[in-house]
Amino acid sequence: MEKNTDKMSDENKFNFSEEEEQQQQVDKEKAVEEKKEAVKKDAQGLFASVKTFLSELLDFRDDTDRDATITAIKGDIPFKGATAWILVCSIFVASIGLNADSPAVVIGAMLISPLMGPILGMGLSIAINDIDTLKKSLINLATMIVLSLLTAFLFFKFFPSADIMTNELFGRTKPDLRDVLIAFFGGAALIIARTKKGTIASVIFGVAIATALMPPLCTAGYGLAHDWEIFIGAMYLFTINTIFIALATFLVLKVLRFPMLKYANSKKRKRIARLASLIAVLVMAPAIWTFINFITQTGLEGDYNSFKKNEIEDNNELWFQKGIPRWEDEEIVLYFNGEVSDATVADLKNEIKNYDKIKDFELIIKGNKNRSFDKISDAYDRAIRDLDEKDNIIKGLQSQITELEANISNLNKVIESKNSNKSEVSFSKLSRDAKVRFNDLQFFGYAKMLESNDFINIDTVTVANVKWKAALSDSVVVNRERQLQQWLKKELKVDTVLVRRN
Repeated sequence: MEKNTDKMSDENKFNFSEEEEQQQQVDKEKAVEEKKEAVKKDAQGLFASVKTFLSELLDFRDDTDRDATITAIKGDIPFKGATAWILVCSIFVASIGLNADSPAVVIGAMLISPLMGPILGMGLSIAINDIDTLKKSLINLATMIVLSLLTAFLFFKFFPSADIMTNELFGRTKPDLRDVLIAFFGGAALIIARTKKGTIASVIFGVAIATALMPPLCTAGYGLAHDWEIFIGAMYLFTINTIFIALATFLVLKVLRFPMLKYANSKKRKRIARLASLIAVLVMAPAIWTFINFITQTGLEGDYNSFKKNEIEDNNELWFQKGIPRWEDEEIVLYFNGEVSDATVADLKNEIKNYDKIKDFELIIKGNKNRSFDKISDAYDRAIRDLDEKDNIIKGLQSQITELEANISNLNKVIESKNSNKSEVSFSKLSRDAKVRFNDLQFFGYAKMLESNDFINIDTVTVANVKWKAALSDSVVVNRERQLQQWLKKELKVDTVLVRRN
């Protein structure tokens, strides 16, 4: 009995311990769940706080003055009187700045340009279903474009040296994705500033500079005067800027929920709404196509440049000349100076498959077998040898010329010594001294001449032949000849010297 009692007592102890551990485990799990709930509540509170902060930071709807915005934009649409003259002046300033390659002058022209008004009017009219405002905007924008092109054309056609293609002009002929982004975000900043209570003037000026509507029109005027390809590129950039500024205006006004224009006639309202929607689609479709096209083009160019740098230009064994990508034909033509081995061609065609955008392009490699490195090296060595030989020949000729000059000088001295007495002055020395003393002298010569007045007695007379500069007057020449005569008498130690003029 005692043994059984002890056994039961041990079992009771064991069962109690097990229940206690289970209870502790439950308490732990409960504590963990409570902590999870607390963390979740804290996270929700933090998320709500961040959301509230960002909403207060970025929300600009409460600060919008819809009526004032519509009135201000409509007020900037008309184009006549002072606005027309301001546009003409800004076109001339911008054209001069582009011709002088001066960014500062071009920026000044952007600030005084009134082109932005009709473009904002287009975006506003489509957003609020106002067909009359849309008509006004299109008519005024077209008038501004024609007047701007005419003014720029006249400047670049008739102004002296206006046919020079400067960097400022060239920069407006090749639009890319960056121009699209600048136009869109610049237009968004502009319309947000215009909708704010108390318009931010500095933003408007900054957008006028950033979106640069004026320089493309001036460049298009240059293209009309000199090159149609430049005209097309510049007008393409202006179209991009115009469409994306209008698109940004349309989207911002839709986000701000500007009230749609209501018409008394419901059928007319629906018809105008459909027409406005159609115009919106027609206007935005080129913008969307342009945006997609630029993204595609940028991706292709990025992959091509990476492939060219990594696989070709960094390879010292390849003598790369140029590459011509043909995007429409999906071909890339690479030109190399020298031969390109079959193994290299196969390797390049395999490596291009690692570049996603151009992996399906056909790679055409053209090497120049007549300009291989070894052949060019041989030609270079031959040229160096030829130059060395020519240098040696030239040195030999120079030494021969020096010897000939010395021989001629010696012969002159011998001739003079034979034709004159030892007491007489050397002709070489006498002619040099004469030129030093009389710098107007162009020719000098002297000799002993025999003469006879009675044909019986013979006298010896010294005669000097001279020629003076033609610019000298007769009186000056006579005076110079008198001085020369006196000097020759003294040098030659004779009583009579006759000076004769050639």
